[in-house]
Amino acid sequence: MTEPCFDVAHLGHVEVLTNKFDESLDFFTRVYGLKLSALEGDSAYLRAWDDYEFHTLKLTKSDTTGVAHIGYRVSSEAALERRVAVIEASGYKTHGWIDGDLGHGRAYRFEDPFGHVFELYWDTVKYDPPENDKPALKNMSSRFHAQGVSPRRIDHLNLLAEDVTQFRDFMQTCLGSRVTEQIRLDNGRLGGCWFTINNKTYDLACTEEHGRGQNRLHHVTYATDQREDILRAADIFLENGVHIETGPHKHGIQGTFFLYVWEPAGNRVELANAGARLILQPDWETVTWTETERKKGQAWGLKTIETFHTHGTPPVEG
Repeated sequence: MTEPCFDVAHLGHVEVLTNKFDESLDFFTRVYGLKLSALEGDSAYLRAWDDYEFHTLKLTKSDTTGVAHIGYRVSSEAALERRVAVIEASGYKTHGWIDGDLGHGRAYRFEDPFGHVFELYWDTVKYDPPENDKPALKNMSSRFHAQGVSPRRIDHLNLLAEDVTQFRDFMQTCLGSRVTEQIRLDNGRLGGCWFTINNKTYDLACTEEHGRGQNRLHHVTYATDQREDILRAADIFLENGVHIETGPHKHGIQGTFFLYVWEPAGNRVELANAGARLILQPDWETVTWTETERKKGQAWGLKTIETFHTHGTPPVEG
């Protein structure tokens, strides 16, 4: 594995599109338990209770679903300039500078080969809790409110691409990402890659598109403190009529305990307990899983259902 590059600090936020804005907002606040930082125009700015930034999920009203853009915060202003220089020299499609929004300052936007839009930014708005949201401990970002599931922080997202190898090259070039784990299919293609730009096991995954779609989102994930939070979440989802797609089970790849649901517009949302796994080893070598090993399914739990391999947003007509 190449020497780690820490110009990019962490996954900052994901903008998710919904064609059922009111229902989706109710799900993400009342049921899923994110906090509403602001409403502006067609967007709601949301965060988990220990996310330090103003928002980690931007929910935007649209006539479709899926992901509008993915934001990463860099480690400094100088790191931002270094990354932009690399991106502009790489040949990938660029959108250039934008002014930012309620959650951050200027950002540089660019695009992967499959139409997913990324942005890098340094200047950010750190959440400043009002008096009724101030935590008892000053090292927490806000008060634990126990509304709905109440995950602690954003964790990762999973995108779909027709060619995972091309997507891998994009992530390594533009973000300096490392591949911690991957699936190598019998035909030689990469079936999936898990990427990190820090010491987390992964902040983004890309898996092969099997639903004939383009520019699609597989899921976005928030982290809980413990497995019991996810078991409790399953009961909360049941009581609120939320479609539970699969789980709770344990992934073999990355070892996370998980639960997948569909929010009202059909975007897949995950809860995961990543436990204590960190990539502290500086010379970590990518773990490769074979197609046979992957087809065994999860580490334990029920076999992966078909919709997990075909459902993404936006949906494919027909």
